[in-house]
Amino acid sequence: MGSGGAPRTTGQNKLWELRVRAEGALPGNLADGGRPVVRARTAAKLTQAELARRLGTTQSAVARLEGGRVSPSFATLRRYAKATGTRLMVGLERVMG
Repeated sequence: MGSGGAPRTTGQNKLWELRVRAEGALPGNLADGGRPVVRARTAAKLTQAELARRLGTTQSAVARLEGGRVSPSFATLRRYAKATGTRLMVGLERVMG
């Protein structure tokens, strides 16, 4: 493994991307502004404030997560998925560059 947990690679296999999505929402990743988590919340017909109450946090914390301004832990993403009725799926994909 390289620094930051990324695999060490050479040549064409040099770029990897961690993708996280909620099943039932459209595919995406956290680097795209958090949109998969927004889709999961809106598909569950929840406001940020309603979701925050389910998570035991504040609406502003949900907004930061959805806006991609924080890097949530897997535990937080699991709680978010459960609160929105979705399943957290994590995978690695090679990014051709």
